[in-house]
Formats: sequence, C-alpha cells, structure tokens
Amino acid sequence: MFLLGGELFEEPRVMWWNFVGRSHEEIVEAQQDWMAGRRFGLVGGCSSEPLPAPPLPTVRLLARDRHGHTVR
Repeated sequence: MFLLGGELFEEPRVMWWNFVGRSHEEIVEAQQDWMAGRRFGLVGGCSSEPLPAPPLPTVRLLARDRHGHTVR
C-alpha cells in the first residue's frame, strides 16, 4: 500500500497508468522513457524486470483540475 497526501495541485494534471504530468505529451514521453529504461529508477532488492507499460489510449489524454473537471 502506498499513501500520498498533501495540498492539491493548483494547475490541471493528466494521469495515466503510473504517470502524472501536465500534458498528454508529458505522459507520452514518460511512457517512452519507462519502456526504454530511462529516467525511472529500479526497486532495490527486486530481481524482476519492470512491468511493461500498457499501450497508450488511441485518444488524447485530457487534464483534470483539482475538482476533477476535464480541462480542454
């Protein structure tokens, strides 16, 4: 279990799988970096390969504001 708390972000955020970013493009970049083994660290003591990220949706990911409303 992982619990994360704190102040809400002021600006809208895009969330998909294990990634959070400011835009669709940031999520695409994070997914590509994950699959290429860049930018993200390894879990110490774990000998398993990282899980592959699922394919991105075929539609543009939209941001949501702090109240859960979609921002276009």
